[in-house]
Amino acid sequence: MRDLVRLAAAGFLGLIIVTGYTTYRIWAQGLRDDQRPADAIVVMGAAQYDGRPSPVFAARLEHAVALYKAGLAPWLIVTGGKAPGDRTTEAASAKAYAIASGIPAAAILAEDGSRTTLESIRAVGGVMRAGGLRTAVFVSDRPHILRVLRMARDEGITGWGSPTRTSPLETDVPGRADATIHELAALAAYFLAGGAS
Repeated sequence: MRDLVRLAAAGFLGLIIVTGYTTYRIWAQGLRDDQRPADAIVVMGAAQYDGRPSPVFAARLEHAVALYKAGLAPWLIVTGGKAPGDRTTEAASAKAYAIASGIPAAAILAEDGSRTTLESIRAVGGVMRAGGLRTAVFVSDRPHILRVLRMARDEGITGWGSPTRTSPLETDVPGRADATIHELAALAAYFLAGGAS
């Protein structure tokens, strides 16, 4: 019985250490802006309301548009499908937003079938390979960047993160905590599935 208690305690301690380290990695990566010249800028999708990007999505798009206008890459890739009942996709609303912000339509590539981060990254990989693109700067919120970059690397994309600093999450402490917990769970699921889910 004593050995079982010790084993359980060791397992619990190990879980705390792994959780703490992963939380640190999520935020350390989110605090870094590794923007640099690349083949494409990829903006990760988020909620949209009948063609209007949510505040979180709009913040990502504003940052991606600024990177494009700074000459970081010749292509902007927008991502995201639609939820049941939606009339349009995240990618379509993102493309319209980017065009309204001055990005040429011909410079925008889209994947509009994904509903998860992993589906988005895999679809982006296909778009990039079809266009002969190899490197990308990924734009999302701070907590999301670590998982995005890990999945991109597993997809064979050389990627760097450039998180938006204007997301509503920046001033929403409970929202940041919730986003971090979500990322911990999502990373755990990804690693436990061997990067295949």
